[in-house]
Amino acid sequence: MEELLEQLSGIARGMWRFRWHGLIVAWIVAVIGGVVVWRMPDRYEASARIYVDTQSILRPLMSGLAVQPNVDQQLQMLSRTLISRPNVEKLIHMANLDLKSATSAEQEALIESLTHKLSIKSVGRDNFYTLSYLDSNPEKARRVIQSLVSIFVESSLGASRQDTNSAKQFLDEQIKTYRSKLEEAESRLKEFRLRNIELQSGDGKDITSRLGGMSSQLEDARLQLREAETARDAARAQLAGVRNLSGPAPAAGAASDTPAAVSTPEIDARLDAQRRHLDGLLQRFTDQHPEVLATRRLLKELEEQKKREVEELRRTASSGAVLSGSGNTNLAYQEITRLLATSEVQVASLRARVEEYTARYATAREALKSAPALEAEAAQLNRDYDIHKKNYEMLVSRRESATISGQLEDAGVAEFRLVDPPRVPSKPSAPNRLMLLPVVLVAALGLGVAVTFALSRLRPVFYQGGELRRKLELPLLGVVTLVLTDAQIRQERVDRLRFLGALGSLVLLMMAAMALTALKSMK
Repeated sequence: MEELLEQLSGIARGMWRFRWHGLIVAWIVAVIGGVVVWRMPDRYEASARIYVDTQSILRPLMSGLAVQPNVDQQLQMLSRTLISRPNVEKLIHMANLDLKSATSAEQEALIESLTHKLSIKSVGRDNFYTLSYLDSNPEKARRVIQSLVSIFVESSLGASRQDTNSAKQFLDEQIKTYRSKLEEAESRLKEFRLRNIELQSGDGKDITSRLGGMSSQLEDARLQLREAETARDAARAQLAGVRNLSGPAPAAGAASDTPAAVSTPEIDARLDAQRRHLDGLLQRFTDQHPEVLATRRLLKELEEQKKREVEELRRTASSGAVLSGSGNTNLAYQEITRLLATSEVQVASLRARVEEYTARYATAREALKSAPALEAEAAQLNRDYDIHKKNYEMLVSRRESATISGQLEDAGVAEFRLVDPPRVPSKPSAPNRLMLLPVVLVAALGLGVAVTFALSRLRPVFYQGGELRRKLELPLLGVVTLVLTDAQIRQERVDRLRFLGALGSLVLLMMAAMALTALKSMK
């Protein structure tokens, strides 16, 4: 510890030798620093405060109908990217700052200066934003802040509109693409249905289900045909019994002498209905369509059946003329004859139905061989059509949602309120001379001390014998002490007072400058 104190004492005594050099440096630095601080131009800070209200009543009302952007996130991003080169160039033009910038270098310097001087800060968590700018001209500072406020509001609205327009443009392009795909899918599906129109049914059943239905109809028709044939055979048996009771039938020549007019209204009605049905089929299908061929075959069979019934009724009429005198037997004979004719008509009709159902069933079985491939193709076409239709409808819905979102933003999801308009205080905001002058004084004294220490190191002197022995590593024989005279002691005392006076004058001068600065700022 004692050795450390000796070293510190030696350093202090060495620095004391060059005290006047350090004091001169301190005075020079203090004077220069004070002049610089006083000559610094006054700068005025223009500021404005904006509040962004994002709690609009439209947001909960339009929930689910429109895409609601994250306004808070957009504002945070805007506050970080507002001071960009394009916005600064726009601000320079709006505030008329480019009138004195003739060259590109001056314009570049102006842009750099504004970029560093402009400031936007978020105050707290309530969407308060403070915009500030520092300049020596208060009117210029106010114009800059006014322009910056306008750019802040316009940038937020313009970015939202640009995003909405971009989204709508993209959706319109996708809708156009999917509309083309949907039309192509509809054309392919239409062509497939036209090529395989005979395999289509109005009830939506596939060919296997329809084949099962045809099989059931064919079995029912065959059962009805057997029942009708049984009834016809019974009527024939009864007619034969009545003929046996009535005696032999008259000769053919006698029957031909009395011509009888016969008619078949039931068969005529069926023929008329089938002809109308054939006309309707020919309007929709070609001549080679299975239903057209089956209807024509049925018409041919009905015409042949009509000829047979006409012949049968004529023979029955001739027999009735012979039996007209036999009373009740003749009435029974006529009734059975009428019943037999009806049975014949029903049997012929059912036989034609069975043949028609048989032909349809055979056609359906032939079509069943190619049905799986056709059904797979139809399923693929329907699947493609459904996918394109679903995507198309979804895109149209999204476009409408984007349109509503854009209108919602225009209606004011976020409201900008200028809480504090751009203003410039009457007193300058910078420089703070009351803070700078003490810094200058401390810097001057510190620099003076540093100079004295550097000089003491450059021109060292040994003040202790032990320090000399340690430094030279030689034995020390003795120390001669310097004895000062009274005049030398007085001279040192006067010199010390002069130094302290000069140092005090420096401190007093700086304090006086700070006092004048305080008085000036209070005016």
